[in-house]
Amino acid sequence: MGKIGSAVKMKCPRCGEGELYDRSNLFSLKGIFSMKTNCTNCGLKYEKEVGFFYGAMYISYILNIALFVTATVGYYMFFEDKYDWRYYILVYLLITFTLVRWIYRMSRSIWLMIMVSYDPEKRDIIK
Repeated sequence: MGKIGSAVKMKCPRCGEGELYDRSNLFSLKGIFSMKTNCTNCGLKYEKEVGFFYGAMYISYILNIALFVTATVGYYMFFEDKYDWRYYILVYLLITFTLVRWIYRMSRSIWLMIMVSYDPEKRDIIK
């Protein structure tokens, strides 16, 4: 699967097999942000130290900026003749609040991808 593939699929960054989150459903409100402590496949401890995921805030910021630029360009392309900043703000806020759970999870997954090296040899250690 590779390192980037495991980040996109929100799998363990070391083995690419274990799940990062307890629940895979993004639309369930119960336990949406609860993350597993260890990989069920290779045993990697996800949070190395207290505050380990503070760096994921910067990744989240980058993802939100990319979303903002995409929404701005898309809105301007589709509604060029009747551009109204109030509708733009409304559209952007709706998109942001819809994707906030995905951005939260993806930023943590990307942060782990940056900090942990991919090692396909570690697959099926626990099994």
